[in-house]
Amino acid sequence: MENSSTGHSEKKKVSRAAGVVGFFTLLSRILGLVRDMVVAHLFGAGMAADAFFVAFRIPNLLRRLFAEGSLTIAFIPVFTEYLSNRTRREAMDLARTVLTLLSLILVAVTVIGVLLSPWIVRIQAFGFGGTGAKYDLTVLLTRITFPYILLISLVAFFMGVLNSLRRFAAPAAAPIFLNVGMIAAAYLIAPYFGEPVVGLAIGVLLGGILQVAIQIPSVAASGLRLWPRWDMDHPALRRIGRLMIPAIFGSAVYQVNQFMGTLLASFLAEGSVSWLYYADRLVQFPLGVFAIAISTAALPSLSTQAARQETDRFGETLTHSLRLVFFVTLPSMVGLIVLGSPIIRVFFERGAFDADTTAMTAQALFFYSVGLWAFSGIRVMVSAFYALQDTRTPVKIAVAAVLTNMALSLILMVPLRHGGLALALSAASSLQFFLLIVFLKRKVALGTFRPVAISGLKNVLAAAVMGGVVYGIRIQWLTVTGGLTHMIAELAGLIAIGIAVYFAVSALLGCREWKALGEVVSPMRRR
Repeated sequence: MENSSTGHSEKKKVSRAAGVVGFFTLLSRILGLVRDMVVAHLFGAGMAADAFFVAFRIPNLLRRLFAEGSLTIAFIPVFTEYLSNRTRREAMDLARTVLTLLSLILVAVTVIGVLLSPWIVRIQAFGFGGTGAKYDLTVLLTRITFPYILLISLVAFFMGVLNSLRRFAAPAAAPIFLNVGMIAAAYLIAPYFGEPVVGLAIGVLLGGILQVAIQIPSVAASGLRLWPRWDMDHPALRRIGRLMIPAIFGSAVYQVNQFMGTLLASFLAEGSVSWLYYADRLVQFPLGVFAIAISTAALPSLSTQAARQETDRFGETLTHSLRLVFFVTLPSMVGLIVLGSPIIRVFFERGAFDADTTAMTAQALFFYSVGLWAFSGIRVMVSAFYALQDTRTPVKIAVAAVLTNMALSLILMVPLRHGGLALALSAASSLQFFLLIVFLKRKVALGTFRPVAISGLKNVLAAAVMGGVVYGIRIQWLTVTGGLTHMIAELAGLIAIGIAVYFAVSALLGCREWKALGEVVSPMRRR
């Protein structure tokens, strides 16, 4: 009874922590959509937008590879182990040592990145060529935005420390300030440049500075001192390094695949990079609010259970997280498929973003959306491997996923153009998710995933009914000639109907994720 009670308590902690992360992530995603609406209105999907998205994707890729990906995932399990099995002072000494080394590496990476920007752009967007206005603008924007990797890596490190201590609010709130910085720069700084998109790039740096600043009070309150501590012989430092090296690739396969998609899209029609970007931003909304929030909240719990060798509770936390993720992301997937075009029109179609751009973005959104369930599941499964301090297995699986994505991209981009690149990523991610399950079951005796499968099938059925109802009403009801307010009202009505239908069918099917979802939502309501 005590074990059952303890396991239930840990599930509640994960659900409530996911609620805190999800609340601030929701605010961030809303502001992110506002930011993208501003960018779409001012820059559309032309040369300047393509150049900015390529430039901004480069530090974002490095952020996932070296910061939120490998560093955070390698650091949290070891730091959590020190918190669980050693003194708090020893844990904080470890954190200070990592921060000292990380800062030195980041400064070096930033300087090298700024100097090598022309060659980086040639690799990332080979189709832009090595000369010309588009190439030159992309190089300039890359040099401006590249120092963002230093700032966001510090934010990711602070996030690792605070999340390990079960403090989720400040790290989750930080991304809000990147959007604030970029929106402010778009209106207040961009007009003063001959090429306004340069001001938007400056806004990225301002947002990074704000993100670091918002973390410092919480970090100080946690007891972490920020002055350097040089101890390169620290045994845990070597363990983190051994975990981090393979994790650099394995934890960020989605971003590597996105990088490949951008490279191939640069050979397609002008605007392809932007169409993929806008579609990806819409997919990232449910992915960030729920999947990333749940995996972020689950990692400290999984790490603690792994450190204490509590295999049964580890399995319960993992399956609980997967069921909760699928309960939310499967209807989100169907909703994006059915309402993709209306959503794009409401959020983006104005100014330089015209009806043709909406159609092209909707095509990419459809093919990205079919893989939303896999993107979400991967987040949780990868957290389980890293909680076990196993970064090698995800790397092997990531290699298979990258090769699959590359092959499918080359095949599908011919008939489906940019849509084929999005579909290739979805298919490769689906393969990656199933391989993660197979290899994790071989590594740890977790029992059956049957409850996850049964719950998922119920969610699929409920989401399918929801999609059919919403699609039928959309055909009869939704118009394309009304004003923005009219379109917003119609879209909101369809979404509300979809939510009601999904919840009703889920209840009839006996889905048990209701209570856990209530625990996720309760921190949002209190705020």
